[in-house]
Amino acid sequence: MKLIIQIPCYNEEKTLTIALDALPKHIDGIDEIEYLIINDGSKDETVQVARDWGVNYVVSFPQNKGLAKGFMAGIDACIRNGADIIVNTDADNQYCGEDIEKLVRPILDGEAEIVIGERPIDSIEDFSPLKKKLQHLGSYVVRKASATDIPDAPSGFRAFSKDAAMHLNVINQYTYTLETIVQAGRNRMAITSVPIRTNPELRKSRLFHSMGGYIKKSMLTIIRAFMMYKPLVFFSICGLIPFIIGVIYVIRFLIFYFRGNGLGHTQSLVVASMLIMIGFMTMILGLQADVIAANRKILEDVQYRIRRMEAENSGRDDTAGRIEVDAKSGNKNTDDKHDSK
Repeated sequence: MKLIIQIPCYNEEKTLTIALDALPKHIDGIDEIEYLIINDGSKDETVQVARDWGVNYVVSFPQNKGLAKGFMAGIDACIRNGADIIVNTDADNQYCGEDIEKLVRPILDGEAEIVIGERPIDSIEDFSPLKKKLQHLGSYVVRKASATDIPDAPSGFRAFSKDAAMHLNVINQYTYTLETIVQAGRNRMAITSVPIRTNPELRKSRLFHSMGGYIKKSMLTIIRAFMMYKPLVFFSICGLIPFIIGVIYVIRFLIFYFRGNGLGHTQSLVVASMLIMIGFMTMILGLQADVIAANRKILEDVQYRIRRMEAENSGRDDTAGRIEVDAKSGNKNTDDKHDSK
């Protein structure tokens, strides 16, 4: 059983060593633990710090691609390099490395395919009261959209089984945290959460620059994911609103008509016809989107099979050297000059 711990990095030379030192070197039930960083176009010495520490794999982008792209590049690299379980954590040491054992335990015991670390949000001193409320609100919305019971949806501290990782397919460029939960819930994957601890803040979050921007991007991500995975429900709800309002206008006109005052309210019929047409066309759009969603499901199955074949063909890499992974091509070059830590 092989575990690969991946860490997305962007200019993390000051905190990366702290985060790496806190990672576990042994977990009961795990035969091998390896470490991977995703260098998302860092301009500092992040990669050199990782190499000096002794990480096994480095996935590099020539320029910043964003958290979601980096996360998926790391997942693909972990699969190609024989990971049976993948853990994602942060380079700023936000999460307690010792709790990785808690994350992987439900997967080792066959109880879950995806495990999310639940932070003690209300007791985190670095979070403002507003941010705490927004974290709870965002998690509530994700629970409703995904039909799951995950209490801390924005948490990036999570573990994936190999099979679950092969099914992941993140579309948005903002973050993977919300979309992967909606995707897992709608695809009926076994997903759960475990309580974890957090460390004092070493630097400010780089994911968003303002609370308003965070809310906007998070809501757009949730809505887009819901549109992708439940398009018929989404567009039916959107279409029913103008449709019902249009019917109300028709009823209003009929009431005036039977009272002998219909000629003075013909504008109600015009408005009603427009609203009913808009609602009807929106629901038709939902049917079309549902067909597209079915085709996307087929493509996701094809992607899963391709990833599985790539993993089987690559096999286990028993080289003790460090491996540099090209984020674009997936090719890797081994360097036996250094022993992995």
